[in-house]
Amino acid sequence: MAIVRHTLETLPPVSKKDLDRVDAIRDEDIDYSDIPEITDFSKFRPWEHRQMFKPVKVAVTCKLDADVVAWLKQNGKGYQTRMNAILRQVMVQAQ
Repeated sequence: MAIVRHTLETLPPVSKKDLDRVDAIRDEDIDYSDIPEITDFSKFRPWEHRQMFKPVKVAVTCKLDADVVAWLKQNGKGYQTRMNAILRQVMVQAQ
């Protein structure tokens, strides 16, 4: 059997017949035997930390204690990003 290679531009269209064949396959009939079971989740990154995840940003106005703002700004630019990361960490831990 020859290897057939395609790019996105040369990929043939998927037919309705092909889609119907895939839809007809039951989950129980799929052979997962060649896929190793994942037992080590130590390197798992929650979905919200993946690079492709871009949460919608909302502008808010709030009053914070001056010492908190000074602490956030002490490392220079990016204090709002740091504040967001701190709040996200607290939110995830609270769930």
